[in-house]
Amino acid sequence: MNYETIIGLEIHAELSTKTKAFCNCKNEFGGEVNTNCCPVCMGYPGALPVLNKKVVEYAVKAGLALGCEISLYSKTDRKNYFYPDLPKAYQISQYDTPLCKNGKIKIEVDGKEKYIGITRIHIEEDAGKLIHGTESEDYSLVDFNRSGVPLIEIVSEPDIRSPLEARLYLEKLKGILEYLEISDCKMQEGSLRCDANISIRPVGQKEFGTKTEIKNMNSMKALQRALEYEEERHKKVLSEGGTIVQETRRWDEAKGITVSMRTKEQAHDYRYFPEPDLVPIILTEEWIEGIKKDLPELPDEKRKRFVREYGIPDYDASVLTLTKELSDFFETCAKGHKNPKAISNWVMGEVLRIMKEKELELKDLRIKPEFLRKLVDLVDEGVLSSTGAKQVFEEMFKTGEEPESLVDKLGLRQISDEGAIVELVKKVLSENQKSVEDYKNGKTNALGYLVGQCMKASKGKGNPQIINKILKDLLS
Repeated sequence: MNYETIIGLEIHAELSTKTKAFCNCKNEFGGEVNTNCCPVCMGYPGALPVLNKKVVEYAVKAGLALGCEISLYSKTDRKNYFYPDLPKAYQISQYDTPLCKNGKIKIEVDGKEKYIGITRIHIEEDAGKLIHGTESEDYSLVDFNRSGVPLIEIVSEPDIRSPLEARLYLEKLKGILEYLEISDCKMQEGSLRCDANISIRPVGQKEFGTKTEIKNMNSMKALQRALEYEEERHKKVLSEGGTIVQETRRWDEAKGITVSMRTKEQAHDYRYFPEPDLVPIILTEEWIEGIKKDLPELPDEKRKRFVREYGIPDYDASVLTLTKELSDFFETCAKGHKNPKAISNWVMGEVLRIMKEKELELKDLRIKPEFLRKLVDLVDEGVLSSTGAKQVFEEMFKTGEEPESLVDKLGLRQISDEGAIVELVKKVLSENQKSVEDYKNGKTNALGYLVGQCMKASKGKGNPQIINKILKDLLS
C-alpha cells in the first residue's frame, strides 16, 4: 500500500532579550549555575511576575515577518504539569488566544515553491535545566538560570509531506529569526528546539492517521533523520497489521532510532486556565505598524536583490542568504567590486568548506572581508594563479595576514611579463619538437602538454593565460 506522510513542527525559539520573560534576571547562556535567578523565576510563593514588553515586541516581529495576523487582545495562561526543573509546577504560556496566528512560510522543493501554513505563534517561559550525573553517579542537579527565559513557540499546520520538507522549513524559519535578530537560534545551545508530529495515511484518504511526537532533535540533520526513521517505522507497523500508538518519542542520535518516552498528553491534561497574576495583553494598530516599519530586509527579499544587484545566479544567492551572518560577509566583500561572482564562488567554496572542516562560525575566522576582496583582485590582475590563491587563503586562515604580503612571503607572485615569458616559451618549444610537430599535425592536446612544460619551467609562476596566448602565436 502507498502511504502519504503528514508532518507538523512545533519550534521553540528562545528570545534574545536582555532580561527574562517575567523578572529582571539576566537572559544569557553559559553563566555560572544558579546565578541568574530570583524568587520569581524560581517559583517562590507570593513572588509576582511582570511581563517584559520586549518579549511581546519580538514575538510580534516574528509574526509580521511570517505573515501572521496579530491579535490586538490576548492573554497568558497557566499550563499545569510537574517536572523537577519547573518549580511552580506550571508554565506561563498562551492557550486559546495566541499573540499571532494564520501565517505561512515559503519553501522550495525540487525547484517548485510550496507554502507551509503557520497555525500560531505564542509566548511562554522556558523551564530550568536538569544536569544528570554519569552512569556511575546516581544524582541529578537543577540549574534555574534558564527558568523564565522567554520563548516563542511557532506551530505549523500539518502541511509538510516529507522529512526533507521539514528540514527546509526549519532552515527557512531559522534564517528569518536570525535576520530579525530576535533569537540567536543556536541549536547546540538549545535556543532553537524542534518537536515534530508525524503520521501516515493511505494515499487518497482524507482522515489523518495516528500521530507520534518526536523530541530531542538538536540539528537540522537530526530532524530529517528522525523523521525518516519514524516514517519507515509507521509503515512497517501498519504493513504487519499493527496499530500506531499515540505517544511521545525521543531521538537517539547515537543509535539512529526513536525511543518511546510516554503516552502523548492532550490539551485537557494540562488544565489550562487564565494566568491570574498577569493582565491581558492589549496592543494598538499604531504600535504594531511601528514595528512593521522597522522590519529588516528578510532572506527572500535579499536573495532577489543579490541576483539583481550583483548579477549572481539564483542558486548562489539562495546559499549566501541562508544566514544573516553569511549574507553580510558576502555583501561586505562584493559591494562595489567588479567581480562579485568570483567572490560568491570563494564564499560558497573555500569559506564554507573551512568553516565546516574546523567547525567554526564565520565570526571566528581570521579572514576579513577586505582580505577576500583583495585576494580576488590579485587573481583577476594575474598576480596570483588560482592554485596559488588557495595557498594564500589557507595562510590567511592560519595567520590572519593580508593576502598581498603573503604572496611574496610564499613566493607565489606570477610572472606576467610577456618578454620574459616569450623567452621561456621559445626554450620549451626548442626542447619539445615532437609535441610541436604533433600540434601542427592537428593533435590539439599537444598544446596542453606544452603549457604544462612551460608552467614547470617557470616553477609554477608563469601566468597560464599569457603562456597559452604566446604558445598559440608562436605555433601558428
